[in-house]
Amino acid sequence: MSIYLYRWGKLAFRRKWVVLPVWLLFFLVLAGLGSSLQKPMTDDFSMPNLPSERATEILDKHFPGMSEAFAFDAVTGTYVVGAPPGQKLTDPANRAAIDGLIGDLEQLEIVDHAEPIVNPITATEEMGCLTGQPDPSKCSGAPLNVLSETAPETVAYFSVPFAITDFADITAEARDAAYNAGDSARAAGLTVEISGTIAMEQEMPSGKSEMIGMAVALVVMIVAFGAIVAAFVPIITAIVGLGAATSLIFLSTSVLSVPSFTTFLASMIGIALSIDYALFIVSRYKHELAVQDSAEEAAGTALGTAGSAVVFAGLTVIIALVGLGIVGVRFLTFMGLGGAIAAAFAVLTAITLMPALLGAFGKALFKPKLPLIAQHDPEDDSVVTNGTRVARVIARFPAVTMLLAIVVLGLLAAPALNLNLGLPGEDSLPKSTTVRKAYDLRTEGFGEGSNGVLQVAVDLSETPVDQRAAALDALRDKLRSYSDMDLVTEPQMSKDGAGALINGIPKTGPNAQSTKDLVQSARAAESDLNEQYKMSYGITGTTAIYADIDHVLLSKIVPYMAIVAGAAFILLILVFRSILVPLTAALGFLLSMGATFGATVLIFQEGELGLIKDPHPLVSFLPIMLIGLVFGLAMDYQVFLVTRMREEYVHGADPTDAVIKGYHHGARVVTSAAIIMISVFGSFLLESDVTAKSMGFALAVGVALDAFVVRMVLIPALLVLLGKWSWWMPKWLDRIVPDIDIEGSRLREVQAAQRSVVATPTG
Repeated sequence: MSIYLYRWGKLAFRRKWVVLPVWLLFFLVLAGLGSSLQKPMTDDFSMPNLPSERATEILDKHFPGMSEAFAFDAVTGTYVVGAPPGQKLTDPANRAAIDGLIGDLEQLEIVDHAEPIVNPITATEEMGCLTGQPDPSKCSGAPLNVLSETAPETVAYFSVPFAITDFADITAEARDAAYNAGDSARAAGLTVEISGTIAMEQEMPSGKSEMIGMAVALVVMIVAFGAIVAAFVPIITAIVGLGAATSLIFLSTSVLSVPSFTTFLASMIGIALSIDYALFIVSRYKHELAVQDSAEEAAGTALGTAGSAVVFAGLTVIIALVGLGIVGVRFLTFMGLGGAIAAAFAVLTAITLMPALLGAFGKALFKPKLPLIAQHDPEDDSVVTNGTRVARVIARFPAVTMLLAIVVLGLLAAPALNLNLGLPGEDSLPKSTTVRKAYDLRTEGFGEGSNGVLQVAVDLSETPVDQRAAALDALRDKLRSYSDMDLVTEPQMSKDGAGALINGIPKTGPNAQSTKDLVQSARAAESDLNEQYKMSYGITGTTAIYADIDHVLLSKIVPYMAIVAGAAFILLILVFRSILVPLTAALGFLLSMGATFGATVLIFQEGELGLIKDPHPLVSFLPIMLIGLVFGLAMDYQVFLVTRMREEYVHGADPTDAVIKGYHHGARVVTSAAIIMISVFGSFLLESDVTAKSMGFALAVGVALDAFVVRMVLIPALLVLLGKWSWWMPKWLDRIVPDIDIEGSRLREVQAAQRSVVATPTG
């Protein structure tokens, strides 16, 4: 491979005014097709074959249309009303204000007038619950908090049917109209907040992350190259690569239903990888200019060596991202594919566009040279850099540095034992939003579990008619027997009499582990009840769906890691022609992942250090996304750093010297690349959404720990301790594994032959 890339690098450098127009034409055509054929993207977080779907089937059978309220893209709206301090909602003035609120809502065009809006006070009266001592067995489902011991009749809620069918169709005007309908009631002194999708705004990236990432990358590359012009070349390839990847994703919407968040991961990966890969090649090119006979030869050599590493580093990222498809979750599959497309274009621009840009900028690339910056070339073996000093310390005390790295990672990993997962619900929104205020107000009036009611859909088709009442009583008694269940409502019977709907209100919120355990226990009880009464049931609702998704995602982590790590292991055997180097790379990644999970749990779930004022469970898909992304990047740094060590070893250095020299050559570029990644990911902490914050933090910490502790401390220490065994491979395997020559041995032979031909007199 090194020879092919070397030849292409020289050709692209020489024929730059052909390559650049071709790339420009390709980019413009792809961008034009993407923008002209693009269709709207979708928002679909659904998963197939969840246990909660059983309840949906029962609802469809006995309560036609009711299951639509549980769809991910359903438009829902619940108004939560609070009385002024010291008053009750049943006071005449407040009751009149609620009547006025419902009247205002009935005038809105966005409301479905085919269904009446139920007044919560009237409904509570009809249930016989506005008495001195309301019966908990009958009034637990009342929409007015008559059962409150401290402030009864102060909080109420009611649902509003909307004519809008899909969440994506909700406009800002519709959202404002829904909220402003409560203005008259607010003027009367009531608190009126809205929960549900009608009040949720689609979170759009602020753009701060990309801008900060680009800015930091520019500064890092100026420091790395010691020149301003050279720092802009990776920015150009990043813009082109990301633009092309995004255009291809937009183009795919003409034939596929693509989730709108596909471009989120693509932009994150595209910017970071494009800059990283360009940085790696330009750094090598800078050195080759000093030792090669011409700039063209330097470009070819840089692409043949560093470019080979870029190709295989990119392949590890692509494998990790495409592997997300095995989870079986549609939005994760498309996010992975979007990121893989961006990674592929990052590699493509680095090995095809980059050498042409090097040729176009020519001698001006590293001019003017900035004073006091990048004074020492890390490719020059005659100078001692900070990387050399660190490598010598590691080589002198390999066992100590290895143990220190393991202890640090182990201590950070300890909090990961308390990992709790959930989906971003209404409780994770900023406290300033009406949805979060509605959640808190409803919690105050009815308990936190009221925000995640369990809908138990019961099928009595096989139950004898004379036993149906007894069957429902037995089910309700069983549900009430659980210590984490707060209230169980009276069953709502279907018109055919063969179905029922029971609401169970947990004591804790939708994302609490105790609530998820309650769902599992309630489902497990079905077999006994079915055996006795021939009754079957399913459980759905926000809480049940969250529990199902958590279970599915957690169950996929191990097979996902096995497939991705196995594929990457084979790829790294090709790269390093070693068994132990890929093995230590994978084991080191497990340590960095454990430490990353621990740090994220400590800050975002347990609220330590006061960085997060409102701690919550980590979002369910964070672990698998984190594993996929950081694994790919970790293997990038492994390839960038350890290929230089192998290159030195293959060219005659003893194992310890090879580690020191390879570290000397690769430390600056790995450090620069990691800082860029950390800046891009860390900038997501500026977003208001807690999910974006936690993902940005986890990715930034994951890259920092893996790059600076595992790749730059632990792995070099292990290679020193292993000595020549680091590069051992069984002879039988050595014979069947193709030699891809990533270290450029054949390339050097070709260059030496070329020089000898030039030096030979022609007579």
